[in-house]
Amino acid sequence: MTYKEVLEQARKNIAPNCKACPECNGLGCGNTIPGPGSKAPGNGANDNWKAWRPYKLNMNTMVPNTPVDTGIELFGRRIQLPLLTGPIGSLRVQFHPEDDIRDYNRKCIEACREEGVYQCFGDGLFDGVTEDAAEASKNSGGIGIPILNPFSQEEILKKIELCKTGDPVAMGIVIDSAGLPHLKSRPDAGTKTPEQIRKLKAAVDCPFIVKGVLNTKCAELAVDAGADAIIVSNHGGRVLPGAPATAEVLPEIVEAVGGKAKIIVDGGIRSGYDIFKAIALGADAVMICRPVLVSYYGGGTEGIRVYIQKLKDEFSDAMYMCGARKVSDIDGNMIRLTK
Repeated sequence: MTYKEVLEQARKNIAPNCKACPECNGLGCGNTIPGPGSKAPGNGANDNWKAWRPYKLNMNTMVPNTPVDTGIELFGRRIQLPLLTGPIGSLRVQFHPEDDIRDYNRKCIEACREEGVYQCFGDGLFDGVTEDAAEASKNSGGIGIPILNPFSQEEILKKIELCKTGDPVAMGIVIDSAGLPHLKSRPDAGTKTPEQIRKLKAAVDCPFIVKGVLNTKCAELAVDAGADAIIVSNHGGRVLPGAPATAEVLPEIVEAVGGKAKIIVDGGIRSGYDIFKAIALGADAVMICRPVLVSYYGGGTEGIRVYIQKLKDEFSDAMYMCGARKVSDIDGNMIRLTK
């Protein structure tokens, strides 16, 4: 199965509010929420995608002709690519009422296990989602990482205990979900203070992640509260129109907290070449969501594996042609910012 075939099949299976575009750049879905789009006026996802385009790769082939190693150490384990797939809360609400997020989580975890990367899952909008994903994670060696919504502290703490049954390599909270419509309508959900983050960190027995960081102040507060990793993210443009693209803020966040916590970035990263750019800007790893979901609709476990293999091939190609033989060789001199 090729990636082109995955996309062709996805267009037959996915809800019409996603076009399964050849390049997932946010133009086809616009402001379709429910659906995969951005919050009105609908340019957030495209802004993320566009922000990576001015970065070009500095080719350097005057280096020893030795093999490339795309793997890294993250959360105490070795993965084969600096990649985490992004968490999704619901398919019934965002795509089709008969679609089941539990099936997606199971097949995504299976694909990630086979390809040697991490999968992140959300706690969902319906009963049984978290339990099912935790079981799938346990059966896959704990590679499924729960990223929980900012509900009440009591509810999050209960879900943390439930998620522990999956023996995850890490857990986290997605703080910018406070801007999603279905959370804003709940009085027990919303923004979190550093002290609340500190208490959640104390409740887990593994590395703790804070997702939804978009400026240096928030990054510093998260790290001071005990976060072992942060995810630089604007929720794919789904929570605040006019927010900066993640590629725009990544360098300053790296300067502020790099070395104090692992830095993961999402938003508009679509190829292995984009992954290379993110690592060159100082990220430790990346997170990708929408194209993984499209690949699920295009071929289930196999479709997701095809997409991850594509990312690996492209990332390896970028490393080889820019003179990096291991991920730690990649630095800012291997990219240039054009105007």
